Amino acid sequence: MGQWIYLAGQRMNTLMQLTFRTATPADIPQLLALVTAAYRGDASRQGWTTEADFLDGQRIDAELLAADIAAANSLILLGEEAGKLIACAHVAVQHDAGYFGMFSVWPQLQGQGIGKQMLLEAERIVREDFAQSLMRMQVIDLREELIAFYQRRGYQPTGQYSPFPYGDTRFGTPKRKDLRFLILEKPL
Repeated sequence: MGQWIYLAGQRMNTLMQLTFRTATPADIPQLLALVTAAYRGDASRQGWTTEADFLDGQRIDAELLAADIAAANSLILLGEEAGKLIACAHVAVQHDAGYFGMFSVWPQLQGQGIGKQMLLEAERIVREDFAQSLMRMQVIDLREELIAFYQRRGYQPTGQYSPFPYGDTRFGTPKRKDLRFLILEKPL
């Protein structure tokens, strides 16, 4: 993990330098643990990406992860430090653009610049490897802090929404009836 340094009497964490690789089916158990910890249950409350206030249950299942790993123009990007899984994201081509989703960082490591590194690498993959000039994502529109994070990185709301998959417990059990996804885009 990152090194602690002391500057003007304050303890600060130096930036973790991630290495990147593409997930394989052997990574699925670790991915399930990471994604669940980042979004669901009490463990997710240690970070700022929690959805525990409006969703219970799982965030994704092993079958969906396996399908994302196996699909053409799709990969699960892993961010590691010293061989340990720190973060992940689904990067793909969907419709007419790159897609960024399932973005997860261990809650206790959030706020240390890991997400910025992951997002930059995902954008590079979409631009260089998938030859796409636009990145698209969807965020539950109640997640104002998360939407603001993406806006600071150049993503803009399109004004378009997609419905939450109510009734499909592979994505969780909603605690509210007003969930929907806001679509964000960024030219690359």
